Amino acid sequence: METVAVIGLGYTGLPLAREACATGMRVIGLDENSAVTAALESGRSHVPDVTDADLARMRARGFHATTDASSLAEAAVTVVCVPTPLDTAGEPDLSHVRRAASAVGTHLKPDTLVVLESTSYPGTTDEVVRPLLEGASGLTAGRDFSLAFSPERIDPGNERFGIRNTPRIVGGCTHGCTAAAAGFFRRLCDQVVEAGSAREAELAKLLENVYRSVNIALVNELAVAGRALGVDVWDAIDCAGSKPFGYQQFRPGPGVGGHCIPVDPTYLAHWARAAGSPLHLVELAQQVNAGMPAHVVRRAGELLRGAGKSVGGARLLLVGVTYKRDSRDLRSTPAATLARLLRQAGAHISYHDPLTDAWAVDGTPVPCAGGLREAAADADLTILLQDHSVLPVERLPQWAPLLLDTRGRLRHTAAHVL
Repeated sequence: METVAVIGLGYTGLPLAREACATGMRVIGLDENSAVTAALESGRSHVPDVTDADLARMRARGFHATTDASSLAEAAVTVVCVPTPLDTAGEPDLSHVRRAASAVGTHLKPDTLVVLESTSYPGTTDEVVRPLLEGASGLTAGRDFSLAFSPERIDPGNERFGIRNTPRIVGGCTHGCTAAAAGFFRRLCDQVVEAGSAREAELAKLLENVYRSVNIALVNELAVAGRALGVDVWDAIDCAGSKPFGYQQFRPGPGVGGHCIPVDPTYLAHWARAAGSPLHLVELAQQVNAGMPAHVVRRAGELLRGAGKSVGGARLLLVGVTYKRDSRDLRSTPAATLARLLRQAGAHISYHDPLTDAWAVDGTPVPCAGGLREAAADADLTILLQDHSVLPVERLPQWAPLLLDTRGRLRHTAAHVL
């Protein structure tokens, strides 16, 4: 039985470990967080897309979670799925990748396949990971072991597409490395797409999310301009969406969230600027999307002033605070930036979200409102941020004396839009 090590047991690594277990592989899960490994060992999953029942089946097939890097010596295949966040200066932070690569290199054996899944700029696999692996092991990539990049394509909460039926991109440091990675992933995925090299695979991942970032920024700007010009941008988007070719529909909102769209463009922009070819459109899109929470605050101020009130001292209810519809995921949710700005302006905020049991911003808990009807009626302003299907969104115009709809769901009602 082939042993696979998965480093990083979060939204990317744990679903991959589940799929590998399902194909009959023995899987070792490695994570720096002892609380994560202890929970998994006791049968509790912290990733919504992997249920406790899934975990029980994984453990019955030999899955083991540990913080002990020495277990990497047992693996024929090691897949690195660690976070690639931004640092305090807003620049790419590859510290998790470097630590993982050093640990793998220390225990690397000949003929092992090492795959990086963590999103990063082109050149990371060749220029960051490869030297660490070779330096620690004394082995050479492409000759003694195989090294490749294969970007994760996890969409949290997506019940239609998962690891098995989502095409998998692989790109190696050599053609032999690409072939080795493709052979491994063909056991897990229905379709494997071979890139020219690791660099093309790395860029492909960034391109997927930068494409969304740029188009979201476009409709966000149109929403702001359209209101000033007296145009219903949501109606225009619906009309444009009737075209069966040459157009993909994106919708405005209060900002972007999750790991990918707020972060990935920074990795691409950093790489391009370092190469002397800045990507102005990518950087501008980031600025537009990052500015949407501040726009929501300005709209809140306008609406409250129209009602004879001000943001300072007002009671504001935020409805739906996760970054994605029908998801429990709070990573980089724009609701956090909005809450921070509203607090700075002196507002008293609370939230209602059936998918979020507790929510804190900058370490300070945000009060959870009780029933939505009562909370909306009591608020000076209700702001709809995420239109979960479990929320009675269509009732909000009846319940809230003043309502700001950032999703365009309640047009042609008493609600105000972006």
